[in-house]
Amino acid sequence: MPDRVDTTWILLIGLALATILLPPLIPRALLGNAVVLVFAALKGHRIALDFMDLRAVPSLWRGLVASWILIVLLLAWLASAIVALI
Repeated sequence: MPDRVDTTWILLIGLALATILLPPLIPRALLGNAVVLVFAALKGHRIALDFMDLRAVPSLWRGLVASWILIVLLLAWLASAIVALI
């Protein structure tokens, strides 16, 4: 039975492959960018919880790291939306 880190590793590989394969199939660039950023958020969250071992820390730290990931991804999506509109 694989442990949590092995499961996360397999999930990260699957998300990385989906990041490469899925966006060319989406007709709108802004939606494709959003899909890639959602995959990045999932990967960042799993890395923070399992590889940085944030599952064992107080919820304040998990919330701060999750907020940081969300802010970075929202700024990246905003930048891609501005470029798509120009």
